[in-house]
Amino acid sequence: MKQLIQSLVSDAVVSVLKQRNVDESPGYQIQVEHTRDSAHGDFACNIAMVLAKQLKTNPRELANNIVELIGPSDILEKTEIAGPGFINFFLKKNAYYSIVATIFEQAEDYGSSDVGEDMPVLLEFVSANPTGPLHIGHGRGAAYGAVVANLLRKVGYQVDCEYYVNDAGRQMDILAVSVWLRYLQLSGTELSFPENAYQGDYVKTIAEDTKGEITNVTIPNINAIDTANAITDPEKRIDALIEVCKQNLGDSDYEKLFNKGLHAILKAIEDDLANFGVEYQNWFSERSLVTTDQVKASLDKLAQTDWTYQKDGATWFASSKLGDEKDRVLVRDNGQTTYFASDVAYHLCKYERGYKKIINIWGADHHGYIARVKASLKALNLDETMLEVLLVQFASLYRGKEKLQMSTRSGEFITLNELQQEVGKDAARFFYILRKSEQHLDFDLELAKSQSNDNPVYYIQYAHARICSVFRQLSEKQLSYDPILDSEALSMLNEKQEYQLLANLARYPEVIQSAALEYEPHQLAYYLKDLANDFHGYYNSSQFIVDDDSLRNARLSLIDVCRIVIQNGLSILGVSAPEKM
Repeated sequence: MKQLIQSLVSDAVVSVLKQRNVDESPGYQIQVEHTRDSAHGDFACNIAMVLAKQLKTNPRELANNIVELIGPSDILEKTEIAGPGFINFFLKKNAYYSIVATIFEQAEDYGSSDVGEDMPVLLEFVSANPTGPLHIGHGRGAAYGAVVANLLRKVGYQVDCEYYVNDAGRQMDILAVSVWLRYLQLSGTELSFPENAYQGDYVKTIAEDTKGEITNVTIPNINAIDTANAITDPEKRIDALIEVCKQNLGDSDYEKLFNKGLHAILKAIEDDLANFGVEYQNWFSERSLVTTDQVKASLDKLAQTDWTYQKDGATWFASSKLGDEKDRVLVRDNGQTTYFASDVAYHLCKYERGYKKIINIWGADHHGYIARVKASLKALNLDETMLEVLLVQFASLYRGKEKLQMSTRSGEFITLNELQQEVGKDAARFFYILRKSEQHLDFDLELAKSQSNDNPVYYIQYAHARICSVFRQLSEKQLSYDPILDSEALSMLNEKQEYQLLANLARYPEVIQSAALEYEPHQLAYYLKDLANDFHGYYNSSQFIVDDDSLRNARLSLIDVCRIVIQNGLSILGVSAPEKM
């Protein structure tokens, strides 16, 4: 409906410009918005005020001119000029009747569009280090990324979801030495365990699973371990223990130990995400960038553009000249490449795979990485505008007034799997996307578990279940129901609540497109809550299974399309639509 009014206004504006002999139309965008107060109509447009200054005319006079050129319409009851030049549109009562047939005909495709024009999109999200189970902080990024992907696909983009596996670097070495030390303890070796190693029980489980697989794991150099443990600085101490572990095991066994930890945790991450309804088309290994020489190739390309230089034995990227706050090290003085060097290679790889839009969903603590990555794209002569970085604040979880900890190294955290076990996948998915991604989110466990109207996901699912119960009652009474596709046959739907439901149903495609293009799943969540609220009000005030066949079919058709839209919307959010509750 919004698009129809925009089209009417657009045609009228073109005619106005011709009347006024404007050869080149001034730059303008016609914005039609839903009114907040029905007393001001159903829609409003401010185009007269936008154009008045450029056309050097009175905005109310221009608004009147536009309204005259719109003329009579099958969908408009009347138009009014308000304030300095707003045009308010009042729809006819029957304007929304056709939406019922549209929803029945399109079913699960209702709300779909081709605005994305099949553009290939790479969406990377979560990408947590495989050093421990996913905790509830990661869950927000998982839910957000999955729903953004669903929304983009709904409006015509071809989306591949990718998990970047950080399987190289110091954190993975810390995991490996943590597993080694736990194995030694389990084998009877007495030693202190570093406080900045990974503490969780999952490390002990991995250590137990290594029995018999690694030859030298039970032959420790105790003196070397004690010497390393005597170092006072915690970070230097753990680095020293890593070196002892490598020397003790040798290259072959160390790699086995390293891979044992990596694969065990990565498998758990894959399982947790799959159980959470999150699917990836690609799992991209950071180590593959090194083994295939992609890091070296990307650094060579940077060097060819004269954006790198040597200083203090290290290779630097002059990113400060390209919008970053300071220059960044690519290769350390010991010859080791940095995490940033891998980031450069990874993003170059994304471009080389042919994607036209690249979206990274990062934790808000990675805000500082945006400028340096975009600087590298500029230096490589790539279009940095193709990359969009969406930031997600970690969620805080509360049990009562107690804030639960989420430190992976300490082992004191609630895992994503544990959260699902406690509140269920549906509540977890829904609550995670209830706020804009960059806003802080406090996850209320008690509310998520409650079966009350205060729990939004329960409230929406209950609306769907209520509609299904009406049709079960219809079947039990052995009454027939014929969905109505003829708008005239719906004319008896003239109650205010019925009109409100129809108007809200017609708004669904607009919500989907807006939520997709603005990367804001919460728009859909709040829409579904509003639709459920409208239905519950209608349910409490009206009878659906009435004696009059025509009225019964009309009302049942209305709630049936409500069911379809609620189910469609919940499906995009990754939430089930139960038939019984």
